[in-house]
Amino acid sequence: MFVHIHGNLTRQFKALELLHSLLEEELELLCRRDTDAVSALEFSIHELLRQLAVERTELKNSMQGTALLEYAGLLPEEEAQEIRRLYHLIDSLEQHCSRQATQNTDLSLALLDQSQVLLNFLNEQIAQQPERLYSSAGLIRQDRPSAAIYSGRF
Repeated sequence: MFVHIHGNLTRQFKALELLHSLLEEELELLCRRDTDAVSALEFSIHELLRQLAVERTELKNSMQGTALLEYAGLLPEEEAQEIRRLYHLIDSLEQHCSRQATQNTDLSLALLDQSQVLLNFLNEQIAQQPERLYSSAGLIRQDRPSAAIYSGRF
């Protein structure tokens, strides 16, 4: 049982190390604004997260409701120490990956906002400006935009 749990925890640790490096690579790509590469990398990150979730579910099922640190308390000291070490390394890496993912999200949302503002500005510059025409009374005619609400009687 120890070999199975230790192997699972080791795979989780290695997956989180890979996730950390992928998140750092994603940040670099976001800084370079390489959207195609970011999109491709996102698929890899999502697949890795899916595999990590499978590992977690497998570990939970094999533990049969026992907490990992409780299980470590039942083992001989050397094995218990190894399980605790992996547990704390995994927890630390999870927190670091979470912070990195939050930073990446903030940057991508900021880039999205910046792109949206630029797109709105360009759209306003391209949009057709109303012509200033004189009416039959000799005043500048105020044209309504194409969509307008009519009020009053017909």
